[in-house]
Amino acid sequence: MPTFWEILTEHPGISLIMNIRNIAIIAHVDHGKTTLVDRILHTTKVFRDNQETGELIMDSNDLEKERGITIFSKNAAVTYKDVKINVIDTPGHSDFGGEVERVLKMADGVILLVDAFEGPMPQTRFVLQKALQLNLHPIVVINKVDKPNCRPDEVHDAVFELFFNLDATEEQLNFPTFYGSGKNGWFNSSNEQCEDITPLMDGILEHVPAPKVSEGTLQLQITSLDYSSFLGRIAIGKVTRGSIKENQPIALVQADGSIKKNRVKELYVFEGMGKRRVTEVLSGDLCAVVGLEDFNIGDTIADAENPEGLPIISVDEPTMSMMFGINNSPFFGKDGKFVTSRHLRDRLMKETEKNLALRVMDTDSADSFLVYGRGILHLGVLVETMRREGYELTVGNPQVLVKNIDGKKCEPYENLVVDVPQEFSGKVIDLVTQRKGEMLVMESKGEMQHLEFDIPSRGLIGLRSQMLTNTAGEAVMAHRFTEYKPWKGPIPGRSNGVLISKNTEKTTAYSIDKLQDRGRFFVDPGEDVYTGQIIAEHIKPGDLVVNATEAKKLTNHRASGADDATRIAPKTLMTLEECMEYIQQDECIEVTPKTIRMRKVVLNEEDRKKISKSMASEAQA
Repeated sequence: MPTFWEILTEHPGISLIMNIRNIAIIAHVDHGKTTLVDRILHTTKVFRDNQETGELIMDSNDLEKERGITIFSKNAAVTYKDVKINVIDTPGHSDFGGEVERVLKMADGVILLVDAFEGPMPQTRFVLQKALQLNLHPIVVINKVDKPNCRPDEVHDAVFELFFNLDATEEQLNFPTFYGSGKNGWFNSSNEQCEDITPLMDGILEHVPAPKVSEGTLQLQITSLDYSSFLGRIAIGKVTRGSIKENQPIALVQADGSIKKNRVKELYVFEGMGKRRVTEVLSGDLCAVVGLEDFNIGDTIADAENPEGLPIISVDEPTMSMMFGINNSPFFGKDGKFVTSRHLRDRLMKETEKNLALRVMDTDSADSFLVYGRGILHLGVLVETMRREGYELTVGNPQVLVKNIDGKKCEPYENLVVDVPQEFSGKVIDLVTQRKGEMLVMESKGEMQHLEFDIPSRGLIGLRSQMLTNTAGEAVMAHRFTEYKPWKGPIPGRSNGVLISKNTEKTTAYSIDKLQDRGRFFVDPGEDVYTGQIIAEHIKPGDLVVNATEAKKLTNHRASGADDATRIAPKTLMTLEECMEYIQQDECIEVTPKTIRMRKVVLNEEDRKKISKSMASEAQA
């Protein structure tokens, strides 16, 4: 019988099923998924020994590198002991849960990573539930056992309990466990340090089943998209039945049941960090298909003669919405390349093709669109990506989606987990209860206090920055959507008002110096501001219109040099997410490639007064 390599040399163009494992790596944020993928890539000698690779190799997007988080799921393929292992790295934030739900369809097994100190967190529960529902058998890896105050045995018991609570089958409950440290580069079947991650790699071969080979006509569900400026849109998925060949005529079965005839131009399989062109891919392997037109995620590539579609990929519904509109400030079109409503609409529609958890709806106005997403981070990453691409837009404040269930007004609730040093736990409880949160769990984990709350999603808007301020940056918080429950009543928002610019001009040191006792500024002297722009936070409730552009009047007695004596505090820098959490109902954010400014929706002061008067009279009526 010929060996694997002999067959491969005789038929180099075929992706063989000889021995394949498809595995997804799932975990809560920051538990070490991408670091584990790095270790797998290095162990299997994907890179030359002298090659500079850096860390977190798979996080290739600029935003991912800056924030240190995974946003988009990625594929890599390695060969270990003549077995091809397709590794899928997934995001950990609950806001990107839509990515995880999709790509799990391609896997035959999962590695569940858990931090040896933190234990199972909200997102661990979410991703594990999805994996168990798809009948995947997890391998549990308890990571970061080198940390001081880690508790691997307790964490192992907590993971078992979690499996049990999620109604895992007997087989799933009988999961193998590995211990180790991704940072130090070792994983072992017992909590004893070894040289490398070989025990884990052997565990993958042993415990992850090979893909089921189904005979019959072609079926391949598109679970991801890729884009190349040379090849156009690329469909990625797993061949679940039959085989797919280059130049083969196929039928594209869409979500609404319609069928489109198409032809495969090129086929690629994953190899290391890149792709290799092949002529045929057999059942069980992951591949990338080039040449298809008008396809979406969830469509099935099927046989041209008798097409059979696979069940549609369902993704959890969004819980938050934001208004996206064109930039209509006085500084419109100064920075960006794409500024019209057509540009904005096309870009948002393009995003919905690959971002399944996102919805875009038209509004009464042709210049604005309602965008629904999973949370502030999910929508914030979209805005930041568009900003970097050269778009100018105005973004409204985030709103939660309200549903009417059995005649009652209901809103989304989330499970909030906070780990904080014990001396700050009182402040955290106080903050969360003010926002209508209810405490469920309070327990000590070493020097840290572990708190769990049930809180309306509205209460989370603006909570993170307050929490970090009140706990000297020590609090670690995570949350996960649970269910819709009855409306909890009003939640107190920002208590302080804002200072609004009166003129459109450059700010002066003289004016800011005189206004410093009124609030903390978001602008420096010499910055361009416009009428209606928010330039500072007021020290009191209520808004105040101020003139920050007045220059010092010079006379024979007043010298200009005395300006040097002014002591101005540096401006408060706010990130896009912080601005989104900060603004109120009548405010919005102007986002351009170079700047992020907060402003009033209605710029003119007189117009704002008229609107507030009419609203007050309506309320009385």
